[in-house]
Amino acid sequence: MTLAPSRVDHIPAFRIAVGLAIPLVILLLTDNIQWAMFAGFGAFTGIYSKYEPTRDRFRRQSQAGIMLTLCVTLGAGLAQIAELIPPAAGSWLVIVVTSLVAGASAAFVTSKGLKPGGAIFPVFATAAVASAPVAAPSWGAGLIAAACAGLCVLLGLLGHWAGERHPDVVLGRDHELVTHGELASEFTRYTVAALIAGVLGLASGLPFPYWPQVAAVAPLTPSGHGARAERAVHRIVGTTLGVVVTAFLLSFPVEPWQLVVWIVILQFLAEMYVMRNYSLALLFITPLALLMVQLGHTQPVGPMLQARVLETVIGAVVGLAMVIGRWAWERRATQRQAAVGA
Repeated sequence: MTLAPSRVDHIPAFRIAVGLAIPLVILLLTDNIQWAMFAGFGAFTGIYSKYEPTRDRFRRQSQAGIMLTLCVTLGAGLAQIAELIPPAAGSWLVIVVTSLVAGASAAFVTSKGLKPGGAIFPVFATAAVASAPVAAPSWGAGLIAAACAGLCVLLGLLGHWAGERHPDVVLGRDHELVTHGELASEFTRYTVAALIAGVLGLASGLPFPYWPQVAAVAPLTPSGHGARAERAVHRIVGTTLGVVVTAFLLSFPVEPWQLVVWIVILQFLAEMYVMRNYSLALLFITPLALLMVQLGHTQPVGPMLQARVLETVIGAVVGLAMVIGRWAWERRATQRQAAVGA
């Protein structure tokens, strides 16, 4: 329930919102709004390395941009394959590949010291694009994502001159300091959490089985078991309240340009509060994600909102179970070491 102190959040929030607004406006003006998801996920590059020194931000945002571009390209390729095989097989293919992406991207993010950590953006990018109708060939989707990522890296270079820096910022660990054992552990727990959540999502019969995967990997990001458990609770509470906000925004007919306006505003507000209170930020993150899906591929509002809540609960419970399981395993390991020492 607490709200962390402000860190001149409006500066990076404005930079990130501009990095999303420019490509969406271009797509609107050129009547290519069906490519909005490719642009949006590429623009998530700007979220990485807030407040960091310019040289570190350039290097790490470039790495994040390459990662997200590959995820969008892979997702578009999966969407093309899914059209050629039975729907059930396509759903399983997306779930399994997305689970592997969760593990690989989490290990990559850890090895490069990228912040925010975890795999939530790569998982969302891969699965959302793979689950939507084919809007462009995989190379075209990757090209759009890469262009938006490049724009965000360029804006990141300007961030320092706009005052985006903070004396208390803690940089991510350098890859030389991360052991192979730590990377293997990251890969395993993210892959397992995403796979279990995806399988449960498919078994539930709900329309978006990748949403539990996104919710499952979210609690694994913070350091410390208490913070991870808190993140799972925040995910459920914040998403539920965010669905109410989405229901209001979609309670009246809207044009694509209006959705773009809302998405940019919500992106700004999400970045204003995501470092201060995760539940509060989800009031804006949830409608942001849902409106982006609506912009690229319109869905029935009622079933979509209901599914969002139920699938988030499924995923968050899986993530919480992973946190509790790891805590119990580490506690038993500590007790065994103490017994051997005694």
